[in-house]
Amino acid sequence: MTNPKLEVLTPTNCQMIFIDQQPQMAFGVQSMDRQVLKNNTVALAKAAKVFGIPTIITTVETESFSGHTYPELLNVFPDSDILERSSMNSWDDQKVRDALAANGKKKVVVSGLWTEVCNNSFALCAMAEGGYEIYMVADASGGTSKEAHDYAMQRMIQAGVVPVTWQQVMLEWQRDWARKESYNAVMDIVREHSGAYGMGVDYAYTMVHKAPARDVGNHKTLAPIPAK
Repeated sequence: MTNPKLEVLTPTNCQMIFIDQQPQMAFGVQSMDRQVLKNNTVALAKAAKVFGIPTIITTVETESFSGHTYPELLNVFPDSDILERSSMNSWDDQKVRDALAANGKKKVVVSGLWTEVCNNSFALCAMAEGGYEIYMVADASGGTSKEAHDYAMQRMIQAGVVPVTWQQVMLEWQRDWARKESYNAVMDIVREHSGAYGMGVDYAYTMVHKAPARDVGNHKTLAPIPAK
């Protein structure tokens, strides 16, 4: 195959990096709803965990400015090291370069803050100096304005970055619903993080297939009693 970007993402041909998913960085995001951003980021992390994707978490100026990585994200990878940096560009830190090289995958899926700074500089340098292919998860990344995010995405696309979304990446990893070893875990992520799609899955499971509801507790449904 002459164009490696024609290859779909698989659990064996890529790695994942989360860049600066920290509260102070999220405070500055204006390109999308920040709760949706966090939801998408955590969902992507859970998908990476399900499929065994080698994953890097990197942070910048944690104590002096940016704060600690979302606990919901860290809890997905409880044993992972966090690669702290001073540079806005993750590529400038040797630990990051070493981790990317150790994972041994040239396709790198990226989720980070901000799109126009940390994501952009890492993507351009990793392609130019490291020969990596970058898949930028647009809806698990955010910029300081919609224009900042959009134009940064355009700049990266012009340079050869592949734009993707979190659910697209997860379903590309799954590829075939006959792959039962990951099916249930993917459906759990969908039901928790995929909005209307997840609601539809819950509905189909309970109302069509008559599966028990996934709530936990001892809820009882009390029959209607018309008031007199």
